[in-house]
Amino acid sequence: MVLRGKSVFGGIAIGRLSVYKKKDTRVKRIKIAEADTEAEVQRFFSAKETAKKQLAGLYEKALKEVGEVNAMIFEVHQMMLDDMDYNESVINMIQTQEVNAEFAVASAGDNFSKMFADMEDEYMRERAADVKDISNRVISILQGVTGGAAIGEEPVILL
Repeated sequence: MVLRGKSVFGGIAIGRLSVYKKKDTRVKRIKIAEADTEAEVQRFFSAKETAKKQLAGLYEKALKEVGEVNAMIFEVHQMMLDDMDYNESVINMIQTQEVNAEFAVASAGDNFSKMFADMEDEYMRERAADVKDISNRVISILQGVTGGAAIGEEPVILL
């Protein structure tokens, strides 16, 4: 069997293959009561902090196994979660449109991802995928989805 795709690292690798399939992070727009908006904002903050802890763990693991340059993506994702515009967008949507946190995160992620994708600078265009990744991570946490990529002790080739 021949598999083709985009390599993160150059060169050839021989080893066990671990197939990772992204979880479906579709969300529904759920109208919430005005009185519940603050609780929904707190759910967002809690999920965001959990995501940052996950990313810190991934950074430490990647730092040991693939070096600082390759581990930096997890640090960048942590910083993106603290972006004031992104956070204000999510909070504003929850409070003004009275929607669930999952929907607000998905909408903000889509909006910011599109904004990055439309930029002329190639580096900035590539950040569109990062915004989607962090939004999907927060949504998964909000939905109570656990797990993710196969992160075990045995080295594998991740597909």
